[in-house]
Amino acid sequence: MKICVVGAGAIGGFLGTRLALDPGNAVAALARGTTLVALRDHGWRLHQDGKLLAAPAAAAADDPRELGTCDLVILALKAHSLPALAPTLAPLFSSDTLVLPAMNGVPWWFGAGTPALAARPLESVDPGGAIAAALPASRVVGCVVHASASVSEPGVTSHRMGRGLIIGEPGGGDSARVTRLGELFARAGFEVTCSPRIRYDVWYKLWGNMTMNPVSALTGATTDRVLDDELVRGFCAAAMREAAAVGARIGCEVGESADDRQAVTRKLGVFKTSMLQDVEASRMLELDALVGAVHEIGGRVGVATPMIDALFGLTRLFGRVHGLYPQHHKP
Repeated sequence: MKICVVGAGAIGGFLGTRLALDPGNAVAALARGTTLVALRDHGWRLHQDGKLLAAPAAAAADDPRELGTCDLVILALKAHSLPALAPTLAPLFSSDTLVLPAMNGVPWWFGAGTPALAARPLESVDPGGAIAAALPASRVVGCVVHASASVSEPGVTSHRMGRGLIIGEPGGGDSARVTRLGELFARAGFEVTCSPRIRYDVWYKLWGNMTMNPVSALTGATTDRVLDDELVRGFCAAAMREAAAVGARIGCEVGESADDRQAVTRKLGVFKTSMLQDVEASRMLELDALVGAVHEIGGRVGVATPMIDALFGLTRLFGRVHGLYPQHHKP
């Protein structure tokens, strides 16, 4: 299969390397800067289980026109980068190309088929509908990644834990193309679930990490310290209850309690969230897809979200003060 990974960072590098190790795949990368140079010079590289795994990149470029059409395009970039990039990806697509967004938070396709959300795009993740126009839901197979990885140096990914991938049709149900992709990723060593309810799976993961990420970014604390402070833990639980109420209005009802989910997070040990890593690296915050979208959806379906609103506003202001969030963007 001819595959292009758009965004060869932590998750992109993890997926790209594992897929490229399968001799039946040709895995190209759309990248830039030092990552592009590293991929051209050394190919895909991944530290995993105490070993350095390496595979040649089929091609690496910063212009989609240099890569040609692909069978599968994996989007592994930050959500805020996609509105500008999506319209440029057309050279990668044939009539049959599939798009797999391996991204955090609420994706642009999430509202399709949901009466309360389908009338207009979510401005927090798809301002003006630019992404949906370039990447229609008919191309998309939804994806949730349950893995922890980081970039140890340009073009080199370090895998920490988890190999879980959940994939499914945006509209629900089963399909032959989801089954084929499941087999592709299983051969590459991933623990794959083909889900008939991928929208729920997206919301469930979001429900679990939408508080840890921004709170850790604001405070500089690892997740264990966030959970050890009873006042902060209580605030996070209240925000999670609001998100659960929003989910119940859009067909994504969560059956667990906030306490249950926080207990799972505690078992993961001491770690820095992806948003805290972004703060430390002076990268833009992936705030809108993780928190702004929940704030926006809550408003649409008539669920009050005062704790989520406070978390969103405080983190947005923090980002603006530190140059990590647009000054005038208001989802």
